[in-house]
Amino acid sequence: MTQSTFKAPFRYDIVGSFLRPQGLKEARAKFAKGDLSREELTEVEDQFITDLIQKEKAVGLHAVTDGEFRRSWWHLDFLWGLKGVAKYDYKESYKFHGAKTRTDNAELAGKVAYNPEHPFFAAFKFTQQVAGDDAIAKQTIPSPTMLFRDNRSDNWPEFYDQRADYLADLSTAYHKTIQHFYDLGCRYLQIDDTTWAFLISKLNETKGQPEEHAKYVGLAEDAVTVINGALDGLPDDLTVTTHICRGNFKSTFLFSGGYTPVAKYLAQLNYDGFFLEYDSDRAGDFSPLATIWNNRQDVRIVLGLITSKSGKLEDRQKVIARIHEAAEHVPLANLCLSPQCGFASTEEGNILTEEQQWNKLKLIKSIADEVWG
Repeated sequence: MTQSTFKAPFRYDIVGSFLRPQGLKEARAKFAKGDLSREELTEVEDQFITDLIQKEKAVGLHAVTDGEFRRSWWHLDFLWGLKGVAKYDYKESYKFHGAKTRTDNAELAGKVAYNPEHPFFAAFKFTQQVAGDDAIAKQTIPSPTMLFRDNRSDNWPEFYDQRADYLADLSTAYHKTIQHFYDLGCRYLQIDDTTWAFLISKLNETKGQPEEHAKYVGLAEDAVTVINGALDGLPDDLTVTTHICRGNFKSTFLFSGGYTPVAKYLAQLNYDGFFLEYDSDRAGDFSPLATIWNNRQDVRIVLGLITSKSGKLEDRQKVIARIHEAAEHVPLANLCLSPQCGFASTEEGNILTEEQQWNKLKLIKSIADEVWG
């Protein structure tokens, strides 16, 4: 996949999720209580997604999503749809700074495999239909690495003789899933991943502990193998990007630290673009971008300089200055601009209003138009 074969990621782009309107939240609550059928909920979701996509187009986006309106979680709803993955109660909340999540989780319940009936396929077909000919329907899914983290597949020896066989099955399941999205017409797919931010934290914490450090180096190497296995042999006109996330729940976060500890691994990933969070000092400086660029000069790096965690608008000139600062490490032609994350990685959503959400996107487009023309 070369730069000449894709238009995405765009100069102004989005990570994917949007704040759930109150009417949608109420409908999902009724469905959970049994007061609304699946068909009735789908009809409500269709209405809100149609409205969302029209708003995305109106704000000038070239790529539109369904806002992840049919999901409760950015990652678990997808993982639950794979064969060999089950839903269970982890009994513990994710350790966000200042907030507690629900305790839903996923676990390996058999050999992992592609599911041709995955509900995300029907969801994409609807999004593509509403997107029409004047926008690209962008599909977001979690990284395969999310299944071999957080105790989700510690029980792999129950189903496999070797861990390498499990990882190979995971790559294959993802490859077939992505290929099917392509067959349905998808030309822009994003893989969301908190694993690299987790590894930044762990690799920094274990510098003086050789055995423990080696464990996380091995996890990073496994991540490269599984992701590249999933991407291998996909059509040239399919753009696949990744969003490196530091956690996003009710405007809180999970991880901190600059990209240096994982930059050499990111540079090995065969993505067409990287959405990188740079909305706070927790992300470090731009110097690690050079490591990715020096190895992958055909990629675009999307700078997440506009936070989705707060409704306060950033200073326009400061954002422009930071873009040019990043351009000291990667050519300006290979940079883009987006929010740092989605606005609602879970259905609870971040702490800002819908109006503030759209104002953020207007600011991003306005800055991009000024910087790149």
